[in-house]
Amino acid sequence: LFALVAGNLVAKEETFITMNGKKVALRIWTQAHNADKTEHAMNSLIKAMKWDEERFGLEYDLDLFNIVAVDDFNMGAMENKSLNIFNSKYVLCTPETATDMDYERIEGVVGHEYFHNWTGNRVTLRNWFQLSLKEGLTVFRDQEFTSDLNSRSVKRIEDVSLLRSRQFAEDASPLAHPVRPESYIKMDNFYTLTVYEKGAELIRMYQTLLGRDGFRKGMDMYFKLYDGQAVTCDDFYAAMEEANDTSLGSFKLWYSQAGTPSVTALTEYQKDAGKYKIVLSQNLPKTQDSSKEKLPQLIPVAVGLVGPNGNDLPIKSVNNVPTTDDGTSPTTVVLKLTDWEQSFELDGITETPVPSILRGFSAPVKLFAEYSMDQLKFLFANDSDEFNRWEAGQRLSKMVILQSVSDGKIEEAGLKYIVEAFESVLDDATIDNKIKSLLLTFPDMDVLIDGFNATYPGGADPVRIHETVSALKKAVAMRLRSKFEGTYTSLVEEATKAGLASLDPPSISRRALQGTCLDYIGSTGDEEAMAMCWKAFKAAKNMTDQISALKACTSKSGPVCDEAFDSFYEQWKDNALVLLKWLLMQGASNLPGHTAEVKKLLSHPAFDMKNPNKVYSLLGGFSRSAVNFHNIDGSGYELLADCVIQCDGINAQVAARIVGPFTKWQLYDKTRQDLMYKQLERIAATPNISKNVYEMVSKSLKE
Repeated sequence: LFALVAGNLVAKEETFITMNGKKVALRIWTQAHNADKTEHAMNSLIKAMKWDEERFGLEYDLDLFNIVAVDDFNMGAMENKSLNIFNSKYVLCTPETATDMDYERIEGVVGHEYFHNWTGNRVTLRNWFQLSLKEGLTVFRDQEFTSDLNSRSVKRIEDVSLLRSRQFAEDASPLAHPVRPESYIKMDNFYTLTVYEKGAELIRMYQTLLGRDGFRKGMDMYFKLYDGQAVTCDDFYAAMEEANDTSLGSFKLWYSQAGTPSVTALTEYQKDAGKYKIVLSQNLPKTQDSSKEKLPQLIPVAVGLVGPNGNDLPIKSVNNVPTTDDGTSPTTVVLKLTDWEQSFELDGITETPVPSILRGFSAPVKLFAEYSMDQLKFLFANDSDEFNRWEAGQRLSKMVILQSVSDGKIEEAGLKYIVEAFESVLDDATIDNKIKSLLLTFPDMDVLIDGFNATYPGGADPVRIHETVSALKKAVAMRLRSKFEGTYTSLVEEATKAGLASLDPPSISRRALQGTCLDYIGSTGDEEAMAMCWKAFKAAKNMTDQISALKACTSKSGPVCDEAFDSFYEQWKDNALVLLKWLLMQGASNLPGHTAEVKKLLSHPAFDMKNPNKVYSLLGGFSRSAVNFHNIDGSGYELLADCVIQCDGINAQVAARIVGPFTKWQLYDKTRQDLMYKQLERIAATPNISKNVYEMVSKSLKE
């Protein structure tokens, strides 16, 4: 990929010395008024160059590396050789105008585009069907980069949350496609979560199966064999096998079979034999993209066993094969599921354990395992795998929410479990504050919809699910109010003593938990709580705290909500990037009747249908609003369809992205299915519709 940029720009310049002593000039180009907002991006670039040398032995090959930031750009960024073009939201930041999450995303995207120099440019694609060869691999590399520089557990939880809430829904839709697609009308439409995020999970599974050192050997072999060539996913697979002198068997099927596999685990403790038996089975769903019979594929399932005292139990052997060559007994083993069903016996187990299955989310699958609420509460308190500790809380919350949706009222016994579990987290001083904030978070709406459809036939009612989650959240907040307020107050006092906003890990973690506590306080909705939220909003000295307070202030209709939205706009109306946050929160609002406000915003000075970022913020946010987008009167669907049609005449790529929520129409109840299908038909009947939108809509209309 090559690019040429001309404009009235200024550059921030630094020099990087490679591991072999070569000087590389680094330049980040922006408009003059943004020149003071590129320091973090430059630091991220330098970190990425150093990390790639240390982790993979990959050195930059030229003596110049440019980044240019532009405001109107369909994508996040593009890896043109020595001249990366970036959407300005992934370059420009200061603590006053960007959240901690913005800083992390900038670091990740800068790393991602730089890493493409080797995985995408030096070794490139033989054809577009191999897109995941560069994108899935490079997403994995940027995930590892962020994990090594920050918290590995936090990053893993964030990445899996995105995968399960968005990519799993894509897999369940009429647009399901394999990581290596077999056909397309517009290639633009295959820059998907499946190609990127699921593709990254495939790369991660190589590392899980081969080990970190074995994966590095495979990467070295890949570059040795194919540097300067255009290759395929099969070539990458072959390099991994050759470098490790092994066979990965049916693993290659992950590239050609669409859909999210499900894995069911049945367990039995055989006390007298000192064995723990796990029977794993896999199932691959039928998908619209292919009528071919699905075959079992290699799935790595990482398993640990937690003893009664909360400590992991050593596992001596699996099916009578020692787990190590040196006689040591690890506490986590990777079981290789290769058939439709297999049995595994873990030996040397002297106490009744609770199984911790799919540790670290070792494969992108849906796990079905029978856990009692007591077992989930135990894992939530004791699992040494921080991902599975979080997962236990997610499972516990989901169990209570779905039962409450079915019953039409909050399930009291389940509420008690959640309150006790959350209270233990708030009281545990050994847990990192950012991990705490994640442990205290309920499952995403898309995860709940998927869980509801797996349990109850007939499709999900997103409004009812949202109302149940809101009621449960308020009930938890009321029971733990003194804990949330006490934790929040102490965190604010810590921040006051620390002074100006710092980007060090403890400060970032503190702000995360502070925002979570304020969110719970705001969910009670009473006058005292809203006054506390408003005070936090007015006192905020950085964008992370201000956005957290704005979210809490605007969770309930009333004067505090209106004043907070208005005040934020007045403060930042001259900063286009900050106003994207305002548009997003306005669009995503679950305040009843807010569709009318979104309609007004379409003609607001802050919005412009020609600017991709503004479209993604307002309309992307709106499509995430359970109450307004999914209003049973169909007004939300009609509004988005109107905007898709209008946008298609301006920017077909953007229009194809915002039409996405309609493609998941089959997940909802019959009334909403009919309403969404009607809008798909209306879009399809629009004269001169673009190929981009036509492909998305026509596939969605195939039942």
